[in-house]
Amino acid sequence: MKAAIFSHGAVDTITLDGSRYEQIGGSACYCGITARRFGFDVDLATRVGPDFPVQYLTENGINLLHHESQKKTTRFSIEISGTERGMRLENRCDDIGYERIDADCHMVSPICGEISAETLQRIKSDASFLLVDPQGFLRQTDSQGRVSLKKADLDLSRISAIKVSPNESSQLADGTHDEMMVQLQKKGAEYVLLTDKKQVSLLVKDKMYSITLPNKHIHDTTGVGDIFCSAFCCTMIKERDFLWALCFAGGAAQAALDSENVGLQKIPKKRTVQTNASYFYNLVKFRDL
Repeated sequence: MKAAIFSHGAVDTITLDGSRYEQIGGSACYCGITARRFGFDVDLATRVGPDFPVQYLTENGINLLHHESQKKTTRFSIEISGTERGMRLENRCDDIGYERIDADCHMVSPICGEISAETLQRIKSDASFLLVDPQGFLRQTDSQGRVSLKKADLDLSRISAIKVSPNESSQLADGTHDEMMVQLQKKGAEYVLLTDKKQVSLLVKDKMYSITLPNKHIHDTTGVGDIFCSAFCCTMIKERDFLWALCFAGGAAQAALDSENVGLQKIPKKRTVQTNASYFYNLVKFRDL
């Protein structure tokens, strides 16, 4: 099976508990390596500069498509305090153009507006299952690079799944969490995932399913949402069971947090994810909307 991923690779400088770490990252890396852990081949449409160690990805079996740029790689400075993050964009690489990729699933997860609405529309025509993390469609920066969110009218037609945080969903819809998720569904997304710190919800048709991640010490949260997305997408393709996919995604996020590692080192092994998923499967709550 193959996953196609559209996203920038990045270099992140992470400040955590008074220490600074420079790590490669971006959804390209987190989603790509997670998919490889699930046994998928990965084609990655990305753009990175000569300062990015592409051998790390190729050694992990990821096929990079037309990635070379003369511009430096996208760079973020990230300050983490518990579940809160402050981000500053230090550099932005070239936009990612359209690539036709024959794959079992597609993931579109821009991190700084590198994918245009037109490119997204063209990807839709190729995808049988398309997951979108809209973070990069919603981000804006001020004159000093500080990242905030902006309102956007994103076309969600022909999208299989969307993953949002409460702050992101409020840029795309209005109302309570339930109301915003229903609006995103009405705009076209078949599966709507909302991650709110420990609470994870999935709207399918007229039912809301939810799991709660254990209340443990939170370390580096960078990339956990990407790991979650990739685990959900890969499990949906393999199992065709949205509840199992929800539990696998939650299990992957929990395993990443439990590792207390920084950067890509937190991406969990599939066996650990499966143990967590089995635990969550027995604890899923659901209600009608």
